[in-house]
Parts: sequence; structure tokens; C-alpha cells
Amino acid sequence: MYAIVEIAGQQFKVEKDQQIFVHRLKEEEGSKVDFDNVLLIDNDGKVNVGAPAIKGAKVSASVVRHVKGDKVIVFKKKRRKGYKKKNGHRQYLTEIKIENIKG
Repeated sequence: MYAIVEIAGQQFKVEKDQQIFVHRLKEEEGSKVDFDNVLLIDNDGKVNVGAPAIKGAKVSASVVRHVKGDKVIVFKKKRRKGYKKKNGHRQYLTEIKIENIKG
């Protein structure tokens, strides 16, 4: 059984006991969080698609920890002009564990 759920503006395919990284959530570590915007549920071949979301469906998860992602280097250059700009970025992430999917 899996579900397509929208978390923090992005869509994720989630299954029970799966751990995923999402954009930083406001909840504290160890707390429970529910996501109501479930777009699709597949229960052993029986597919339920929402328009746009499935009413009454929710995905329960717990916050494992807050982390920072890998550093991404942004390098801009215009050749023969002497223009070079180097910049780095680390995204703030939250690791969550999917506890339950209710259809």
C-alpha cells in the first residue's frame, strides 16, 4: 500500500515505515504530524484517485530529526568578461517516518 501525498508544497510517494526528507517543518523532534492532502492511494492494485484530494484520507508521520542537506555549489561565469561568482547553499530538511496511511 502506498500513497501520493503533498507535504510542504511537494508531492511524495510514501509507504508505511518509510523515512523521507522533506522541507523543514515547524514541529518538534519526536512529535506526530498528520497530512490531509492525500492525492492518490493504491491498496494492492485498487487505486483511489482524488479530485484534487481524497476526502477523509490522511497520512500520519512522526518527526525523527531536523538536519541540513548537502552543500550545493552555485558557480556563475561569463567567459572573456572577468565575471565569476561562487555561492553555496545548504537546505534545511526534516526527516520524517511514515506511521500510518488511512484511506
